[in-house]
Amino acid sequence: MINMNESILINLALVILFLPVIGFIVALFLAKKVKKIFLFENFVIILAFICSVALLYLKLTYFQSKDIVSEFQWIDFGNVPLFGKLSVELGILLDNISVIMLFAVALISMLVHLFSIEYMSGDKRYNRYFAYLGIFTFSMNGIVLTHNFLMMYIFWELVGLSSYLLIGFWYEKKSASDAAKKAFIVNRIGDIGMFSGILMLFTTYHTFTSDKIFYQISQGALPFNSEFWLTVTGLLLFCGAIGKSAQFPLHVWLPDAMEGPTPVSALIHAATMVAAGVFFITRIFTMLTGDALFVIAVIGALSAFIPATIALTQNDIKKVLAYSTISQLGYMILALGVGAYTFAFFHLITHAFFKACLFLGSGSVIHNMHHEQDITKMGGLRKKMPVTYTTFLISSLAISGVPLTSGFLSKDGILAGTYAFGYATGHWLFAAAGFFVAMLTAFYMFRLIILTFHGQPKDQHKFEHAHESKFVMAMPLVVLAVLSIFIFYTPNPFNPEQGWFLSKWIKAPQISVPENARYSFMKPDAAQKTEPDVNKSETAKQEIVYSETYTEALHHAHIPAMLLSLLMAASGILLSFLFYQWKKFDPDKLAERVKPLYKLSYNKWYFDEIYDAVFVAGTVGLSKSLAWFDNTIIDGIVNFTADFTRIFSKLSGKFDNIVVDGLVNFMAYLSGFIGLIFRKFQTGKVQTYVVLVIFSLVILLFLFKTF
Repeated sequence: MINMNESILINLALVILFLPVIGFIVALFLAKKVKKIFLFENFVIILAFICSVALLYLKLTYFQSKDIVSEFQWIDFGNVPLFGKLSVELGILLDNISVIMLFAVALISMLVHLFSIEYMSGDKRYNRYFAYLGIFTFSMNGIVLTHNFLMMYIFWELVGLSSYLLIGFWYEKKSASDAAKKAFIVNRIGDIGMFSGILMLFTTYHTFTSDKIFYQISQGALPFNSEFWLTVTGLLLFCGAIGKSAQFPLHVWLPDAMEGPTPVSALIHAATMVAAGVFFITRIFTMLTGDALFVIAVIGALSAFIPATIALTQNDIKKVLAYSTISQLGYMILALGVGAYTFAFFHLITHAFFKACLFLGSGSVIHNMHHEQDITKMGGLRKKMPVTYTTFLISSLAISGVPLTSGFLSKDGILAGTYAFGYATGHWLFAAAGFFVAMLTAFYMFRLIILTFHGQPKDQHKFEHAHESKFVMAMPLVVLAVLSIFIFYTPNPFNPEQGWFLSKWIKAPQISVPENARYSFMKPDAAQKTEPDVNKSETAKQEIVYSETYTEALHHAHIPAMLLSLLMAASGILLSFLFYQWKKFDPDKLAERVKPLYKLSYNKWYFDEIYDAVFVAGTVGLSKSLAWFDNTIIDGIVNFTADFTRIFSKLSGKFDNIVVDGLVNFMAYLSGFIGLIFRKFQTGKVQTYVVLVIFSLVILLFLFKTF
């Protein structure tokens, strides 16, 4: 039973969940009738944010160490052969992770709504735009609050639908409609894997509820009684995160999604859609085996490295931020793969704030530069837009991992995790990728700042008309920039574990999978053992030793990882100033010297071209082949059958007309002829009949006499 205090939290969560969809329905149906209906949508989003603050406070104050679950039976199948008693429950889960994530989504959604009031003013589908923001927020809230895989998948697909509507909002532009279709299709590829994994779980455990599944796994119940299939199931579920969080190799949709309105980019690419994949992995972390986590770490490392190298040479301000988003999401996935669970979620929250600030800041620049997005045509804007510049700078410092920012705290933890993982396992490539990407991030972010805000204006006409954005656009930038400062997470700017965020609110989950099915260093209790238990198997002994090695490495990795991280960030910032601010080196000459690498980066590693050539052209080629086969072979057989039937019918018709009808007509004519002959004898005169009878008797007598 849920007591009164817990019911208050449940009701608050339900209000937060359904308020945006109410705004969506009202704004959509009254969009053309009520000119300022967008104000209602903004009102319900602000109300949802206030409720999220209340929920965050109540949960972390009174129920900090307790998870609150509310569920009801949706479908009761009764006793099903091979399954037994089967039912489907729907419900919500309120733990520390969900309420913190819900607060982040509500805050950024509210700020994007407010920012959009001015940014989207004058658009012919103004009210509809706010309606789409509402359904998107509702979908994301559902992902955060759900306690089972079925609801997760339902809201997962709703997020895909609403993002399709927002990315292709200006659908009259072919590039926007193409980008929306690309995002939708690429995400469906990942979702197929996710859906397959959910079906495997339901087939094995006969429930969609996460806690029930994790409990059965902890008792040794595995798909097909095999750790291998548990690994496969985990990786299939991870496919959904690969698509939604734009991880390699399904990352190609995210840069194209910049075709949507810039506030949409902030909403999709900060705390909501792309963060959903990382949030989902934190939810299923307890069931992931060691092999699955290693694959996840590999994908995360590639997704952090490849987009960072692409961002170095891009000139579109939103494209740079898009590839930066993919890279930072790769960091989070990498952190989950190497076991730095708490820092992965920590970086998810900090990144949400400073990346939303960066996207909204780019929107402020684009709006005041008359929709110019090429940073090589900007320059000098810090004099015209001081608030935008300051907030953009703070957020760039945060994403670069500079001290006193939130990004420094979360990235330092991730890098320490990769460092410890390398020390404990010998897999140093993860750490190398993490630190190298930290330098690349600092370089391309300050390249972006210098080309956009520093130096002399490249387009004097647009520069003269540029000015600071209005309050409704500047205020969200200030709020998000302030949230990128360390003090909101810990009083110690160099050790996040001494703050309330990690030491009290976010804890590594209790592991559900069997001991020999994963890296035991993920287990909080394994780290407390001092020596292997003689009664355990050899594998278990090795895992305990490994756990102690990792824990010790993580403890000692903090200082060297922090120093190395600072060195990488400083090197990246220094290089960007040497190239673009002080012009000690000519970037064009360097690009010419390493032209193949430059072209590889500038052309985005040719992923789009490769996918077009292999998958798109392959699909088109296959379609053409199937069309030829259908038109030539299938239709040929059908047409041959039709022609043969037609010819046979003609021959049959002629046979019927000439032979059959000829015989019938001949018999008719013969009968008629005979009738004509015999009619001569039918005179109706008795004398004639007497003569014929006598004549017949004479003939008969003659015949009998003869024989």
